[in-house]
Parts: sequence; structure tokens; C-alpha cells
Amino acid sequence: MPPVQVTGEVLSVKRAGAYWSMTVTAPGIAEQVRPGHFVAVAVGGQETSMLLRRAFSVYAASERGMYGGTVEFVFAVHGKGTAWLARQRQGDPLDVVGPLGRAFKLPKEPATATLVGGGYGTAPLISLAEALRAKGCRVDFVLGAATSERLFGALEAKRISTSVAFTTDDGSHGERGRVSDVLPGVLDRTRSDLVYACGPMAMLRAVAEIAMERGIPSQVAVEEAMACGIGVCMTCVLPARGDDGETRMVRSCVEGPVFMGEQLRWDAMGTVPADCVGAPR
Repeated sequence: MPPVQVTGEVLSVKRAGAYWSMTVTAPGIAEQVRPGHFVAVAVGGQETSMLLRRAFSVYAASERGMYGGTVEFVFAVHGKGTAWLARQRQGDPLDVVGPLGRAFKLPKEPATATLVGGGYGTAPLISLAEALRAKGCRVDFVLGAATSERLFGALEAKRISTSVAFTTDDGSHGERGRVSDVLPGVLDRTRSDLVYACGPMAMLRAVAEIAMERGIPSQVAVEEAMACGIGVCMTCVLPARGDDGETRMVRSCVEGPVFMGEQLRWDAMGTVPADCVGAPR
């Protein structure tokens, strides 16, 4: 079904470490959400000059409840739009469009999956882990962040996984370093069949390359800036190889945000490669 636009009602806004978590009623959206989908939220109110929506991965969705369907998303305050969101209170209206993008693909048969999250990029991986467990899969997590305060979903990951490895840049929780430092050992120990990841682009590149070295398929949810969320503005394009081997510029919000790790041209991010279909000659 196509995405829908609804005026929901804010049910809660709460701190989650260094981040904020918001739950909003979203009938028609909650029923369609799958792990990896995102929503685009209007910010600033009706009189605002902030015309562009803000895109957030869905952390959790509930089809039923006292208030009907709800979605929950996590965000960090980076500018005026997210600062406005953090000031909203229970009962405030919120314009939401979703679900948007392509979700993670689940294996047809039980498998062993390693999920890698960076910062609040862990948010969509929690529901993914639950979906994988429901299919009889083993789930292991590798979670990283700059500091312990910026880790997200640690308790949920422990609850639904076989093991969790933590890394922080400053060593305040888990091992000092990055997820790419411990991921090879986790993959070898668990003999993972699949890798899923969401987080900063540099982390996704490292995860995809480690998986490719071991011949393990990976799916990555990219965090490209999205202005419209529906594929019109072309601001979130990145280079990717198609099934025919040709490189094309694809839209993160429509063809993604979930891509196969080996599909993306990591060496050419932020550019239009010379060998890209349609590139200037």
C-alpha cells in the first residue's frame, strides 16, 4: 500500500540518554510499518518557515491500543527542527507521512544474523531483531557510539539477542574503539550468515567491507539527508551498482534506505562517478 499522511497526536516525548524518543498516533501508518521503514515529520507548526520534513527511522510500531495505531521514533537535537520536536508535549498535533522507503529483507529460512548499530542507528534494528527471532533466527548485536550516553537500545538488545558486544570511542562502555574493531571476531565466533547495519556512513562502509571479505551478504540502512522523503527532490542520491553491473545514482528515500552492502559504491560517495550511467562526458 502507498504511504499515507496523517495528523497524529503526540502521546509522549522523553529523554533516552543523549537522544529523544517520541510516540505519536499514526493510524494507517502503524499497520504498514516494517523494520527499516521511516517516517517524514513536519516540524515548526503551521506558521513555520521550515518547509522541509525531517526523516526518522521507525523504532517501534503498534497496530492497536487505547489510542489506535502508534509509531515511535528516536532523534537527536541537531538544529531548529529537532529542537522544536523536543519541545512538543502530550496532545500536540504532528503531521506524519509514512511508512516510507524499503524495509530490511528477512531470510526465508532460519539463519544466524549479526546486527550492527551506531548511536541511535540501533533504533530500527530492535524491531528487526524481533522479526528475525520470530522466524527462528539467532541474533547477535554489535553496538557502538562515541560515549556510553550515546549508545542506544542496550537493554533491548540484551533481551532479544544471544550476545551483545559494545564499543565506545572513549572506552566508557564496553571495548574502547569502533564496531569494526570487534565485528570480525563476532562474525567468526557466531558463523553469521547475514549482517544488518544502521548508523553513520563511515561505519556502514566498514561493516559492508568486513562482510564482503568473508562472503557474507549485508544489508545497510543509510543515513543520507532527505529533504522530501518521497523521491522528488533528488538530494539523497548515491551511487549504486545494479544487477547488470552498471552504476546509477539511486535515491536513498525510495530505492533505499536499505541497500545490499556490496551494491553501494563506497569509494564514490558524494560524487557522480565517471562511469555512472548518465554522467557528464
